[in-house]
Amino acid sequence: MSELFDQITRVHAAEPAGEKVWDGAQVPPSYDAITPAWMTSVLCRDTPGAEVVGVRLDERDDGTSNRRRIFIDYNAAGQNSGLPASVFCKAAETLQNRLSMAASGISRLEPDFYSYARPRLDMEAPVAYYSRFDPDRHTYLVMLRDLGGEVEFADDRTVVDRGRAETMIEALASLHARFYESPELGTASLPFPTWHDYWPAMMKLCPDFGKYCDIAFGDSEQLMEPRLFRRRAEIWPLTTRSVERHRELPHTLQHGDVHLKNWYVTRDNVMGLGDWQAVTVAHWSRDFIYALLTALTIEDRRRWEKDLLRLYLDLMRERGAPRIDADEAWLNCRQQMMTVLAFWTITLRPAPGMPDMQPERTAIEFLKRIYAAMDDHDALDSFRD
Repeated sequence: MSELFDQITRVHAAEPAGEKVWDGAQVPPSYDAITPAWMTSVLCRDTPGAEVVGVRLDERDDGTSNRRRIFIDYNAAGQNSGLPASVFCKAAETLQNRLSMAASGISRLEPDFYSYARPRLDMEAPVAYYSRFDPDRHTYLVMLRDLGGEVEFADDRTVVDRGRAETMIEALASLHARFYESPELGTASLPFPTWHDYWPAMMKLCPDFGKYCDIAFGDSEQLMEPRLFRRRAEIWPLTTRSVERHRELPHTLQHGDVHLKNWYVTRDNVMGLGDWQAVTVAHWSRDFIYALLTALTIEDRRRWEKDLLRLYLDLMRERGAPRIDADEAWLNCRQQMMTVLAFWTITLRPAPGMPDMQPERTAIEFLKRIYAAMDDHDALDSFRD
């Protein structure tokens, strides 16, 4: 890993000041490198006579990735062609972002999703105009249709009623059924790592991950039932076991981070799924239970969870997956609550070197929902069944 970091640091330091890109085959090392000619080669290639004559950058929004909206000016032919007036982009522009994303492997997961998987999916999800990863610089750019003003981006306060919940299940079934047990998984046409390999690599990158998950569990004692807190020592060993279960289960593509803030609501009240930077090969049950536990209030989840599971299994069967036994499916969902919990305890108390990934309000609300489900369904005893 240190050799990779040294390589990325050297390449970044050697980048010419004021570097520009002119052709879409070049991955821009920064937003400032994007020229009208580059944008023309990407957006106008199928529109004869159209040219981009100006690009204007919106304000920065830095997090795991460097996000930015770009406004675009066209010549007359472009203005009359229905080409996008703005796009939304995600990149690894800064050295810090390149290093952190390269270390976890996510710098290429989202570009690969939009290049290889998204064109084959019939579901509500963003559409990319451009998606490319530069393996030498460990930078990337994903340029998406700008959904601003068209959709409602969800957060922990978004109300997910029964209709919206069912569209979430339909989206997940479309994703999971499309690639269920596909022989392409892990090959050049679907080049994604397995979840059971991705997780230990993430732990190696952040050796204190489990420690800070446990600290957060202790700090959030007031959010859970006492009987769950008394079994604190069992949490991390069973988290590891839940990851290992994926070695034994049928595989598909999982989104990997389907919490409510990664969804949006269309004008037709359909839930769409964005932020595809954690895609891995895994069992479907982790995505399914992760979505339910974070999207639904405790009361709604209790009322609807079994109905939504039946709907999911029916949709999977309709889309070509083999019949899945409902009892076995629910056991898998109970076991997969463990890494859902880990993703939000580490968010509440990030390990040293990790950014503050979400507002504390969001982490607390999601943890309340996760703890309630773990207690309702004796998740810690699910490995004994």
